[in-house]
Amino acid sequence: MLDQVSGLIREVAQTVVLPRYQKLAADEVHQKAPGDLVTVADQEAERALTRGLTALLPGSVVVGEEAVAADPAIRDRIGAGGAVWIVDPVDGTNNFAAGRSPFCVMAALVRDGETVAGWILDVVDDRMTVAERGSGAFRDGVRLKTRADSPAAAGLSGVISRKYLPEDLRDQVDAHGGALGGYSGGRHCAGYEYPAVVTDVQQFALFWRILPWDHAPGTLIVREAGGVARHLDGSDYRPVHQRRGMLVAANPDIWQTVRSTVFPDGPPVIDD
Repeated sequence: MLDQVSGLIREVAQTVVLPRYQKLAADEVHQKAPGDLVTVADQEAERALTRGLTALLPGSVVVGEEAVAADPAIRDRIGAGGAVWIVDPVDGTNNFAAGRSPFCVMAALVRDGETVAGWILDVVDDRMTVAERGSGAFRDGVRLKTRADSPAAAGLSGVISRKYLPEDLRDQVDAHGGALGGYSGGRHCAGYEYPAVVTDVQQFALFWRILPWDHAPGTLIVREAGGVARHLDGSDYRPVHQRRGMLVAANPDIWQTVRSTVFPDGPPVIDD
């Protein structure tokens, strides 16, 4: 099924998303929340993916970003058991709407609350990264492995997404983040950040707002390549969680180094 889903995602990207890249009319872009855009391509791509994925796996259900925006109760299907597809029809919509990359089409298959397969297509570069639980992670057919060494903090660079960070955590990043080799605010596209960790473009990524369509595919890809995706208290991410705060890293040692550097007084206490 990996190849079938990859083919479907590529078809939707090429026929629905890419033709509208840098060609969106003003009335084809809307704000669904402050600073959070949706385009006609998001909506049409999600409908096409929903039809295709449920046809590939009869009896499955789809939790799509735009469907949840219209009806938040749909998100509860992730923890209801059975086979659930989680879909982000255009990850990095703000980039897409502004006529710049990166932006991706992403999907994950969840069974009984656990991610068992994930797909990320970088639309402009036409690069497909996939993973199946227990079978590894691959980009365009080439197996991926994260780095296994344990550099000091000054040798590590990555992303700290500050947009949704509470003020106290932002203060800690400001106070201690300089001990890292470097960090940026990211490319505003989770579908870019996860493969970048796997391929050693960066060694870590820290997120605060954790929505399943943004993170279910990438967390599996990172884990299957040898990395980790954990909440800041060290617990493993699962798509049924609605917790905030997650650190993704190329291996467990790097995860620990980044967390202890940015939060030297111990992990922040986060209410669920």
